[in-house]
Formats: sequence, structure tokens, C-alpha cells
Amino acid sequence: MTALTRRQNNTTNRITRLALLTAIALTIFMVEAQIPSPVPLPGVKLGLANIVTVWVMFTYGARDAGMVLTARIFLGAVFSGQMSTILYSGGGGLLAWLVLILMKKVVGKGQIWLASPISALFHNLGQLLVASAVMKTWAVMAYLPYLVLSGVISGFFTGWCAQFLLGRLDGSKKYS
Repeated sequence: MTALTRRQNNTTNRITRLALLTAIALTIFMVEAQIPSPVPLPGVKLGLANIVTVWVMFTYGARDAGMVLTARIFLGAVFSGQMSTILYSGGGGLLAWLVLILMKKVVGKGQIWLASPISALFHNLGQLLVASAVMKTWAVMAYLPYLVLSGVISGFFTGWCAQFLLGRLDGSKKYS
């Protein structure tokens, strides 16, 4: 097998892997969108699709996690028919992704459960900053305490799930 063929196979494997991970995250996102929120505040949800993003960040790296996140946000907006999702999820997702990159350097694979709630907090902050810009008022920041609490709780849950996946699927990288 030539070097070019090997590189093409690696590229094909990577694209296929990212497409499957995006499909998993998108499916989780769409199913969760159908479940009524237990808390009557806008924007409060578990964010289960973020399990995939966090897992990809710690397993494959920032570039792949960013691609899965971006594709999931865009396709989620298209499939749900809520194009404003691109703004809010995009702003929150970008900030959370940047924080995850930093957290990956600080904590190891054994502390994903710690990186995820911090990332979730910044996701909520990013969404509120976008909402403030769209609505041209800082009044939406009144939601911050509620979103901090829900972000920490959901972040611990999604981080724990990503941590569990990493432990169960450790070694999946060498087979891709």
C-alpha cells in the first residue's frame, strides 16, 4: 500500500467516523428536543448531545470535536426548523468548545466529569451573550443564576456519561 493510498484511507475513515458521531449527536439532540423540560425556564435542558462532543474532544481532539459540534448545531437547526438555534447554540457552543480545549490541557482523561460542567457554564454564558446582543439588553443576564445551576448539574451528568464512554470505549481510537 502506497503512502497516498494510506492517507486516502485515513481521510475516508476519519470522515466516516465524524459523520457517524455527528449522526449520533444529532439523533440525541432531536430526541431530547421532544422531551418536555422539567424546569419551566427557557434554555434549560440536559444537553445530552454534548456527551458526544465532550467524548470526541478527549478522544480525537479539538478539530474533530469542533466539526461534530458545528455540523450538529447546523443540522439541528435545519431539522428542527428553528434557525435561531444557530445563533444561540453557535455562540454557546463556540465558547464551550474553547473552554473544553483549555480544560483538556489542564485535566486528564480521568477528569472529563470536571471539564464538562465548566464548559457547560460557558455554554450558557455564550447563549446569554448572544441573547443580549440580539435583544439589545443586558436584562437577559437575570437568567444567569438559574443557568449556572442547571449548567453545573447537566454538565456533571454529561461529563460523567462521557467519562463512562471513554472508559468503555478506550482503545476505539486505535481501530479507526
